[in-house]
Amino acid sequence: MKFPARAAILESPDGPFVIRDIEIEDPRPDEVLVRMAATGICATDAHVRAQRMATPLPVVLGHEGAGIVERVGAAVTAVEPGDHVVLSYHSCGRCKPCVSSHAAYCDNVWEANFAGARLDGSNGLHVAHGAEPHGHFFGQSSFSTHALAHQRNTIKVPRDLPLDVMAPLGCGLQTGAGAVLKALAVPAGASFVVFGVGAVGLAAVMAARVAGATTVVAVDVDTNRLELARELGATHIVNPGEVGDLVGALRAIEERGLEYVLDTSGRAENLDAGVGVLASLGRFGFVAFHEGAGAVIDAGRLALGQSLRGIIQGDAVSSLLVNDLARLYRAGRFPIDRLLSFYDFADINVAFEDAGSGRVTKAVLRFTPPGQPTRSTDS
Repeated sequence: MKFPARAAILESPDGPFVIRDIEIEDPRPDEVLVRMAATGICATDAHVRAQRMATPLPVVLGHEGAGIVERVGAAVTAVEPGDHVVLSYHSCGRCKPCVSSHAAYCDNVWEANFAGARLDGSNGLHVAHGAEPHGHFFGQSSFSTHALAHQRNTIKVPRDLPLDVMAPLGCGLQTGAGAVLKALAVPAGASFVVFGVGAVGLAAVMAARVAGATTVVAVDVDTNRLELARELGATHIVNPGEVGDLVGALRAIEERGLEYVLDTSGRAENLDAGVGVLASLGRFGFVAFHEGAGAVIDAGRLALGQSLRGIIQGDAVSSLLVNDLARLYRAGRFPIDRLLSFYDFADINVAFEDAGSGRVTKAVLRFTPPGQPTRSTDS
C-alpha cells in the first residue's frame, strides 16, 4: 500500500522547491507514518540546498517535523495512531555511540541522515513520472504533508502543546539547549558566552538561564537579536562591530575569563576570540565549524586545562531532551515562540529567502489541515 502526499522537492542545486504529488510506502515494522502539522527550516537544509553537503538530488528535505501519527509498523511500541510527535535526527541504534546514549555521534551518521535513503539503501518515496526523489533525510524528509520516520527518531509529546511551536525542538533548538545542558553541562553559578544568537544561540541563552548560570553573554553583530537575547536571559550583550577589542570587552565582564564558551557561527575569528577569553579549566563547544573553514588554534593556548569539543545535536537523547524542553516551554521558562515566524507550506521558497537573509530567526512551515487544499507550484 502507498499513501498519497504533497512534497516540496529540491531538484537542482540552489534551485526552488517545487511542490509535487508523491507516494509514500506503507511503514515497515519499525517505521511510523506521520501527518505533518509543521516543520522548521534549519541551516542544514540550506547547506544541502546549496550542495555544500552532498545529499543526492532530487530530494525531499526537512528535519524539524512535528505532526500526528497516522500509521505504525508492527514492531513499533513507543507511539500509536493519534499521538502527537516531534521528529528528530536518525541513528543506526547499534553502534557503540548509539548504545551508550550518544546517538548524535552514530558511526553511521551520514548514511542515517544525509544519504537520501534508508540505512539499507532503499527509498520509501515514489512518483508516477520522472526521477524519484530521495527521501529519509534525517530519517524523516518532513517538507511533505506526510513523513515516513523511524521509531527511534519519533518522539511522543504532550497533546496540549502546539505542534507548530514544538517542531524546531527536533534539531536547532535541541542543539543549542543540549550544548548547554548536556554536552557542556553548564552548572549553576557559572559564566557562559555564546557567539552567534540565531535560533541555536538563543536556545543556548535560554538554556543557560535554566541551568542557573549567573553570567550569560551573547555576542552578535545583529542588534535586534542581541536585544532579544537580553530579553531571553543574557546578562550582557556584545556587538563585535562596536568594540575595538572583543577579547578585552569580554574579559571586562569576567576578568578571569568565561568558564563555558559556545560558538554557533562557524567563524574562525570567533574560535580565536573564544579561546582568548576561556578561563583556566574552561570548556569551549562548537556546533558549526566544518572542514575547510580555516578554524585552527595553537594547542599551547589550551595549556591551562581548557578543552575544545565539537557538538552535534547537543549530544541529546532526543526522547528525553525534547520533552524536557517542552515542559520548560509550558512552564514559561523556555519561550520558543519568541523565536518563530510562521509560513504556509506553499510559501516554502519565501520562507527560505527570509531565513537566509536574516529577516526571521526561525522559519516554521505550517501544513494545511486535512480537507483543505494546498496551493500547487507544479509547472
